[in-house]
Amino acid sequence: MASASGIVYASFDRFPAPKGAAVHIRAFVEALGAAFGGVDLLALRDGPTASATPHPLVEGVTYHPLDARGRDLVAQALSFRTHLAAWWRDRPRASVVHVRSIFEGYPVARRKEALTDALVFEVNGLPSIELKYHHPDVAEDAELMLKLVAQEDVCIARADLLVTPSEVTAEYLVKRGAEASRVRVIPNGVELEVFRHAPPRGLEPGRPVRLLYSGTMTSWQGVHHVIEALRLLRAEVPAVLTLVGPLRKHQRRVLMERCGDLLLEGAVELREPMPQDALAALHHECDAVLVPLPVNDRNCVQGCCPLKLLEAMASGTPVIASNLPVVRTLAEPDEVLLVRPGSPKAIAEAVKDLRANPALGPALSARARARVERDFTWARAREALVVAYEEQLGMKRRREGLSPEAERG
Repeated sequence: MASASGIVYASFDRFPAPKGAAVHIRAFVEALGAAFGGVDLLALRDGPTASATPHPLVEGVTYHPLDARGRDLVAQALSFRTHLAAWWRDRPRASVVHVRSIFEGYPVARRKEALTDALVFEVNGLPSIELKYHHPDVAEDAELMLKLVAQEDVCIARADLLVTPSEVTAEYLVKRGAEASRVRVIPNGVELEVFRHAPPRGLEPGRPVRLLYSGTMTSWQGVHHVIEALRLLRAEVPAVLTLVGPLRKHQRRVLMERCGDLLLEGAVELREPMPQDALAALHHECDAVLVPLPVNDRNCVQGCCPLKLLEAMASGTPVIASNLPVVRTLAEPDEVLLVRPGSPKAIAEAVKDLRANPALGPALSARARARVERDFTWARAREALVVAYEEQLGMKRRREGLSPEAERG
């Protein structure tokens, strides 16, 4: 790779931000900066008041905040591509370009030979599947959907390395034409010093059961099943539900209508996204964390690696999660309570099981934490990414470091 230098990591995501994508981006660019140096991170600045000036992020990484203006997603994506192209003008070719979506990846894939020696396509989700959940009107635009699939196919075909956090997603990429030898599964991780372990709270007479759901407040994540489970549970025991996550105006209206009397009774609490340390503390104030993923193409065909599941397992708060392949690859039945997907009744029954069996929660808590410590730390994910760059792309570390032994702790 003598003909080029440096790594460009481009992402059509807001950074920094209290979202799983931003946590993931930081972990990966820190790993690449420490191992290889010369990393340029290009991502959306987090709001119009955030700095637009390039600045060092960590050693070996420079962050270049970019804008994406427009009334809808397509306009914003085209705006981001324009800003990305302007940044790149008159710059040398990169050794590696690492992209997280087709919105920044497709223009690079089309001009791969002129821009870089190697293309890394990190697939956490594909817009041909995911956009209809975020932007329902998109699914009705058949021409746009065909373009999205075509651009995904180009990125998949031209990538020298495809990185994904889920075994299910890896299988889907192979079905879409990717060579299995070019696909690396690197699960999401947890910062153990942030999500510290604490045993579950003990039962106290008169204290309501407190449940936690964090993430996107949409049906494809199953938040509606959580709300209905709360209704069933409150028919027998006092319970409250804390919902943490971003809400657009329309989503807030729909969610509040669904909650209805539960909000008036103080049984549901809505919270904005919060920093990881605050979220970790909130875990310890709750009796169970709910991960109610329903059966749909996003969860069962494309796949995902729910960061909220891993963070909850690390915190020690008992987890109730849907019994889906994307969950079973991360947790065994003796580490989390696996319940039938799409069943509010099954969620409510699992909560009652925790209350009826005081030994169950602590046993789940200890085994879940041990599993995360063994398999799902960001240190492990960072090392896996660097090894993939070495083995698949021929990159050389600039110094010793990021060894499994040194990073494991």
